Formats: sequence, structure tokens, C-alpha cells
Amino acid sequence: MLIREILEKIEENTLSGYAFLSKHSTRPKGPEKDDVRTDFMRDRDRIIHSKAFRRLKHKTQVFISPGGDHYRTRITHTLEVSQIARTIAKALLLNETLTEAIALGHDLGHTPFGHAGESVLDKKTNGKFKHWTQSLRVVDVIEKDGQGLNLTNQVRDGILKHSKGRGSIIPHTQAISSNTLEGQIVRIADIIAYVNHDIDDAIRADIIQNSDIPKRISNVLGSTHAQRIDTMVKSVVKETQSINYKMVSMESEVLETLNELRDFLFERVYLSKRALKEVKKAEKILGELFDFFMENTHLIKKQFSKDKETVVTDYISGMTDRFALNLYSELFLPKPWEGDSGSLGYFK
Repeated sequence: MLIREILEKIEENTLSGYAFLSKHSTRPKGPEKDDVRTDFMRDRDRIIHSKAFRRLKHKTQVFISPGGDHYRTRITHTLEVSQIARTIAKALLLNETLTEAIALGHDLGHTPFGHAGESVLDKKTNGKFKHWTQSLRVVDVIEKDGQGLNLTNQVRDGILKHSKGRGSIIPHTQAISSNTLEGQIVRIADIIAYVNHDIDDAIRADIIQNSDIPKRISNVLGSTHAQRIDTMVKSVVKETQSINYKMVSMESEVLETLNELRDFLFERVYLSKRALKEVKKAEKILGELFDFFMENTHLIKKQFSKDKETVVTDYISGMTDRFALNLYSELFLPKPWEGDSGSLGYFK
């Protein structure tokens, strides 16, 4: 018996009957079986070794191009989501590896400068750009120079349906709810991660103090980073078990308080004057880069569509913060005369 088959047997014998087993996975381009790794282990590995995953280390989470070493970036956010999601999956005896693969891939399509960049591309494409659909496009089309990663349909579904914006944390329609409980875990782990680490970073940036958080929120969720995560994770496990795994959910009091905490962050952090000042700068940079490349699409070396707008969107969304800043400086800001060497080096 192959090691992979032994691992699949272990899943079958140890996981809950509600877990999605690796042996039942499917891929868009047909089956690919490994002697050692399960299908979801292969998906996780393909994501970690992808270029898009490595670029997450230089993409904004909330604070644009932070100078301090301890602010979250998109990659540290992704790792925190993965840790929380895996904890919930393990506690519920669901497929931890499937959960991990979805979590690691959920933000691969995010733009530079975080949601400010996403807003620019959405406006420029008349409402067609969403980071979750771009994340799926990254793994389906863009990675491996246009070959894609051929991830399982279960991981692809979780990536596509992970986001909620300011919408309902627990989706009420199947259209926006993952087909697997593992995918639903990532959706809720995403918000558990970001509300907590964004509080931490906002305190670090002197935008808020811990004492600013309303007492009614602290009384329910806890007053520290660790206490809040612990409360939310245990609430998800308890509620999901109590409703017999019909969906991944959270106890009503904790869920209502989490919504209050998210509203507090929008008011005091995400839409604060300091944050919006930098957002406008980021929007100007990406907006002008988008317009430039719509007129000069031939400068984009790798193109994964025949549609010009899609080509430019792929290129802009794939940039890191620093690449966008350096390219903007190269294209639009005057510099001391150095002859004709080095011009447009980003396109070589």
C-alpha cells in the first residue's frame, strides 16, 4: 500500500463523518496522484512554492508600506488565518490539510496597498475586480507562466468563497458559502485573524488604545489579543457542534459582538483620517499606473489574456507595494540625468 493510501485510510478512520476526505477530491484537469502526499497536501505545497505566495510578504495588510518590522503584511495575515483555521478544523475533526491549503491560498490575488488597491481596480474595471476571484485566477491561469496550479476543486471553491467584506460573517445563501465545512472555517478564521491583528497594529501605530475598545465588547470577547481569539475559536467549535455540523457558525452573542468590533475598526481605524490620507496616495499611484499600461500594454512581458483590460489588471494586482512605488517613480517622477542607461528597467 502506498503512503498516500495509508494517509487516506487514517483520514477515513479518524476524521468526523462531516469532513471532506482527500480520496474524494477532484481536479479540473483530471486526477494527479502522488505516492506519498494526499491531494490536499499537494495543493498546499503548490501554493507555498508559488510566486504569488512569496510576493505576499511585500503586500499591505492594513498599513501601507509600514516602516516598523512588527506590522502585519499580507503573508503574516495569511499565516495567522491558517493557524486559526487549522485549530478549528482539528478541534472539529475536519480535514486540517484541506483547511490549511485554502487558508494559504485565499489572498493570492490581493492587490498592492491592500483594499485601497482593490478599490482602484474595481473602479477601473467597472466593478469587475474582486480579490477573491483574482485569487482563483492566479491559481487557475497565471501561476507557472500561464499553466496554473491545477488545484483541487475543493480548494478552489474555498478560495473563491472565503471573503465577506462588510457583509454577513456567516453566509445565509449557498451561492456564497463554501461547499465544504473546511472552506467555511477559513471564511470565519479570516475575520477572527484580521480584527485581532488589526487592533494590535492600530495600537502599535498609535491610532487607538486598547482602552478605546468599548467595554461591552471586552466583557464578551476579552480584553487582550489572546483572550479574544480564544473566545472566538471556542465559540465556533461549540456552536458548530451544537447544530450538528450543518454549517460552521458562532454563538449568537459572540457573533454579534464580533460585528460590533468590526464596525469599531471601520470607524476608528480603516476609515480614520490618517489611514485615508495614505489610501488616497495609494489610489493615485495605482490609478495612474493602470491608465499608463492601458495605453502601453505592449510593455507587459507576460500576458495571460487577449483582453487588454484583463492583462493590465493581472499585472497591477500582482505587484508588491515596493514594486508599484518604484515603478511609479521610474515612470512619472523626474530624476537626475544619467544618460540613457537603466530606463524602464522593470520591463527587461
